[in-house]
Amino acid sequence: MAPTDGPAPGSHRFGARVIEWDHPSEIAREIERTESDPEGVGIMTRKGRVFPVRLSGVSLKASPLLKQEMLSVGGDAAHARGIADHSVASSSVVLLANWGQYRRVLPKLARQPFGLAELAGEVDRALRRYVAHGGRTVRLAHGSLTLGDRPRVMGVVNVTPDSFSDGGRHLEPPVAIERALALAAEGASVIDVGGESTRPGATAVSPEEEWRRVGPVLEGLRGRLPVPVSIDTRHAEVAARAIEAGADLVNDVEGLRAEAMRRVIARTGAGAVVMHMRGTPTTMQADLDYGELRGDVFRALAEATDVAVRDGVAPEQILVDPGLGFGKSAEQSLELLTHAGELRSLGYPVVVGASRKSFLGALAGGTEPADRLEAGLAAAVIAAERGVALVRAHDVGPTVRALALVAAAARQAARPPATGGLLTTEGVDD
Repeated sequence: MAPTDGPAPGSHRFGARVIEWDHPSEIAREIERTESDPEGVGIMTRKGRVFPVRLSGVSLKASPLLKQEMLSVGGDAAHARGIADHSVASSSVVLLANWGQYRRVLPKLARQPFGLAELAGEVDRALRRYVAHGGRTVRLAHGSLTLGDRPRVMGVVNVTPDSFSDGGRHLEPPVAIERALALAAEGASVIDVGGESTRPGATAVSPEEEWRRVGPVLEGLRGRLPVPVSIDTRHAEVAARAIEAGADLVNDVEGLRAEAMRRVIARTGAGAVVMHMRGTPTTMQADLDYGELRGDVFRALAEATDVAVRDGVAPEQILVDPGLGFGKSAEQSLELLTHAGELRSLGYPVVVGASRKSFLGALAGGTEPADRLEAGLAAAVIAAERGVALVRAHDVGPTVRALALVAAAARQAARPPATGGLLTTEGVDD
């Protein structure tokens, strides 16, 4: 398109306006206003968005055939230039197609050799998981939790002397118990209780000391808290005792890498937040070199959840967290935050914790954690708009109120067109 020097007389004759949209229903309503045929509204709506899908390790033989099939339906595929001269054995690939084009090409790929049938199945699952809307039930040790109906908040209660934000404030059990009850009253859907600081460079504590801190708090909350309790721990023995004391969910910064932790989750039926972190809190900032940040984090979480499921953890128990600030720079944390919705392709609810973290201060100002409220609220809104199901926060009341507006906007965007029935499957079926 040729640039223009500015508006010219008559330049707005047709009222050309780029349409912003967050949900297919918004496209459908705009098409409907043209008085298009009702059946055409549904057909055209499915053409309204291109879904880029990234793949890795596609073989030399499969890549040209994949591109050919994508082109045959009007889509496309980008792969390494070395595929053309056979100088590479495999390539990453980015597919570009709208929903209808994928629905036509995937059955064709399923009949092809060179691993394309398996690839088609994986792409189909990723797309369906990504576009899925509505509430889902997460299985917990002592009940269940509905996520996805609206963005929800996990309130933080640190029973530690050295946490970066509120260390020492809730060290005494009665104070921590009252704090948990207050956060639930402010609208938290989950209360996350932790007894070991996992800030960068934090000193590890023994499971015995960790339990000495959190045990009385969990016992004091039993039967008094109207929402589920999460135990923030990387120690299997602490997780087991916490679940016995009433905890419903285990928030493991080590991503269930320990077999003992996976056994506890499988045996008790507790929910589990599988977080991405390299190394330990003491060492995690030593290596910030990623080959491809989002792809590396995605693959690590995919592998961790696959191992957990093989070891008996039900998919309905699992949530995933990209681990902002855990082995990431400020810029890397921001990239993961703004692309957190990609993790929905794994098929699990996504959890994000940005509240008061140092990367917010580095990017938006705020030397002290208490000065990062506004940046934390902005991060929560960014996460929720990208489909994150659970936002971990210290400032629960303000975060709940901010996300209520996000939920209201999402409901308005999802309002169906007057013709009805055109997007009843949320774009899942052609």
